[in-house]
Amino acid sequence: MQLIEKIKTAANKISGEVIANRRHLHKFPELSFREKETSAFIKSKLEQLGIAWIGMAVNGVVGIVKGNLNGDKTIALRADIDALPIAEQNNVSYASQNTGVMHACGHDVHTASLLGVAAILNNMKDDFGGMVKLIFQPAEEVLPGGASAMIQQGVLDDPDVCVVIGQHVMPSLEAGQIGIRKGKFMASMDELYITIQGKGGHGAQPHLNIDPVLISSHIIIALQQMVSRLAPPDVPTVLSFGRVIANGAVNVIPDEVYMEGTFRTMDERWRKDAHEKMIKMAATLASGMGAFCNFNIKCGYPVLINDEKITGQIRDFAEDFLGEHQVKETDMWMAAEDFAYYAERKSACFYLLGVGSHAKRINLSLHTPTFNIDECALESSTGLMAYIALKLLEN
Repeated sequence: MQLIEKIKTAANKISGEVIANRRHLHKFPELSFREKETSAFIKSKLEQLGIAWIGMAVNGVVGIVKGNLNGDKTIALRADIDALPIAEQNNVSYASQNTGVMHACGHDVHTASLLGVAAILNNMKDDFGGMVKLIFQPAEEVLPGGASAMIQQGVLDDPDVCVVIGQHVMPSLEAGQIGIRKGKFMASMDELYITIQGKGGHGAQPHLNIDPVLISSHIIIALQQMVSRLAPPDVPTVLSFGRVIANGAVNVIPDEVYMEGTFRTMDERWRKDAHEKMIKMAATLASGMGAFCNFNIKCGYPVLINDEKITGQIRDFAEDFLGEHQVKETDMWMAAEDFAYYAERKSACFYLLGVGSHAKRINLSLHTPTFNIDECALESSTGLMAYIALKLLEN
């Protein structure tokens, strides 16, 4: 039997179990750095398969599958396991039972898929040589992220990993499809925290005050102009403010205004330069209007860059496994991912897994309370990742 047929048969055989695992994970989501029960569930499933595992980064789990043929390569496959602070609104039997927490970014899909891959590879040890590390990573959703902690604790070492592969659900792609891109793929991400300190007072006497609301407005507009006028035109850049707190009243000018935002780009050199320019611009504007600006930038994940050669190979493997028409070239995505830390250190490829269905009207965005997937995607996700791993070990 050809390798593709063998893997597709195996993926079909365990599809019911993969769906059940995904629904269990979806029903009991846990926030970043709190994935205790999720971690225990993963460990129990690996133990049932007879796969050895080690704990890492508190709630992280790393399983090891070693082939019976000769080979010294090690490939790593990564899934993230945490959920988001969102109250689910789906009317399904497996809706979240943990109040205010939901797998609205598809990490339940990533985890269930990797458990399915583990089962397939474990039953195919006679078909490959080398080793596959199964990385179940905590805390992708919040800084500093779980990837950096796992890397620091040696997840890519002993034995040394040569390639890291990951996938992320994408509802705009149909189930059975993937989206893939060589080179720069996902943006860096930084968190901005700004406090403008002025002098509050009566709204009818603005000349006696230093109005932090007005000053903050100028700063927001000026920073947006910085993006449009100072950012290199060939470098995608996004600056957004999602939280502005001015605790005054109809006729009360507050003493200070607090703001939070995000800065994202596709170029690390411009990213560093932009940080300096934003801080200087905000401080100068505030000072010129009599206020003080405290501008704190919390540096997040780097730009995610897919290795050109590996990504090209994986695209070929995906076309063989899914069919050429099911593999789509995807645009740069200004979302951020701590998978970028793996890609900084090793040859890596991160691709998008289609989970939508136009016919079933399953296409709602990530990070929304009604996000869901077409579970038909789970069979192709497990089979494809298993096939990619074996082909990379073979080559």
